[in-house]
Amino acid sequence: MNGDHKIDSTSDDPKTPLLPVVQLQETIQRSPSFHHRCPESIFTANNLFILLGPLSCALICTFVHLNAPNTSRNMLAILAWVFIWWLTEAVPMPVTSMAPLFLFPLFGISSADAVVQSYMDDVIALVLGSFILALAVEHYNIHGRLALNITLLFCGDPLNPPLLLLGICATTAFVSMWMHNVAAALMMMPVATGILQRFPVGLGRSDVISRFCRAVVLGVIYSAAIGGMSTLTGTGANLILVGMWKSYFPEANPISFNTWFFFAFPLALLIFLALWGILCLLYCSKDSGIALSAYLDRAHLKRELELLGPMAFAEKMVLAVFSILVALWMTRSITDDIPGWGVLFQGRVGDGTVSVMVATILFIIPNKKQKGEKLMDWSKCKKLPWNIILLLGAGFAIANGVRTSGLADVLSAGLDFLEHAPYLAIAPAVRIISGIITEFTSNNATTTLLLPLLIQLADTMHVHPLLLMVPGAIGAQFAFLLPTSTPSNIVGFTTGHIDITDMIKTGLPLKIAGIGAISLVMPTLGGKVGARIMCNFIPDQ
Repeated sequence: MNGDHKIDSTSDDPKTPLLPVVQLQETIQRSPSFHHRCPESIFTANNLFILLGPLSCALICTFVHLNAPNTSRNMLAILAWVFIWWLTEAVPMPVTSMAPLFLFPLFGISSADAVVQSYMDDVIALVLGSFILALAVEHYNIHGRLALNITLLFCGDPLNPPLLLLGICATTAFVSMWMHNVAAALMMMPVATGILQRFPVGLGRSDVISRFCRAVVLGVIYSAAIGGMSTLTGTGANLILVGMWKSYFPEANPISFNTWFFFAFPLALLIFLALWGILCLLYCSKDSGIALSAYLDRAHLKRELELLGPMAFAEKMVLAVFSILVALWMTRSITDDIPGWGVLFQGRVGDGTVSVMVATILFIIPNKKQKGEKLMDWSKCKKLPWNIILLLGAGFAIANGVRTSGLADVLSAGLDFLEHAPYLAIAPAVRIISGIITEFTSNNATTTLLLPLLIQLADTMHVHPLLLMVPGAIGAQFAFLLPTSTPSNIVGFTTGHIDITDMIKTGLPLKIAGIGAISLVMPTLGGKVGARIMCNFIPDQ
């Protein structure tokens, strides 16, 4: 028990009620409907959604008959149950994500041991290691120091608001490349709002200052999403894509960290430049530099940076470990001519292996602040996002279940009418549909829902699955219109600087620009970078 709580001396008597009898009686007397309110409280919207999950499962098992083994019908019923709970959040999403652990064995989809293995593979190890490193960066405030340095670099003399906005957004995007985009938004938003606190509030704030504040907040939340697209560790949707590719096509070449980076970074850069242009066009007027110079200059930023003092040994070591991790990720598998250091281990080592190994080093190196303390200890890891890890595991389990239950064959047969549909017509539709669904549910849930369907659609059309899977996964990250679309949007919305109108006015053209960028990159750079993956893969005819 926490020692800060005061305990009444009478509480030691086991006969003393937790709530005095008189107070309890008064409470009942003040509530004449006390005896009738409890049954009525059962019939809430949340409880109805909870019931809707197993009810839909039972209805499908009873009335739906597929020309396939019973396991395919059972898998469809499980999908209905899980997706209803995911979409409505009637049950917390991490709890719903554990449902396959008991549903799959009970419905004969797979054994308990088989489904558990989906919740811990190399992709999950990649997430664990990268999140531990992100927690170390946050603990030592390295992101704050980085933000101040880059903002100081881009501030300009005299102040150039578009250039300063570029610096803040670029810093956020860079941070988001190496940790989850929600974590990046949570870490960078206090830095951004700290800069905005220098401006007057209320009646003393001009329209020019108010518009620039909106641009900064919008820039942080959207840059976090865009930066996360460029690396596997930046967002859960990318990891779900990699895991499902590995699950459905285990004999094909895997999607490595550097393969994804060389494709996705140019794509993210195009979308980032579009974001910066939209923000400058909508929120940075010609006279904004003069209005902002009175409150923000290089001298203020320098003083704030000086208050942080020189970098300590712990910060330097975390940065060194971070650099080693990135170098190992990028050089494990390079090209066919230059295979990388991974060839020394005959393909047994994955990106997750490297991630956990480097994270382990943080628990060994001393931080030189207090005797016996290391750079990281397990108490700091209590903030690990187990909800994301469980959701990833559920996605991989569902992918395996759809394939092994026979439901994949049923879906493929149901899409026969699209066999001769042109790819140039289907691919844009995939991007648009994915971008719409993600506004109403999480990016990860959207990716988990769409990718198995896109794999079967690609098989029906006799095209490489990645030509549809990649646009579907990236389109699921275009959650730019609503505050509730993704947690990083909520982070910006709660600052009070933006409203839904700002998000729609900025997010709609950004979503259109993102779809255009995918349409440009997929048939050009995507084909070249993905050649190593596609060369050993022959779609079913």
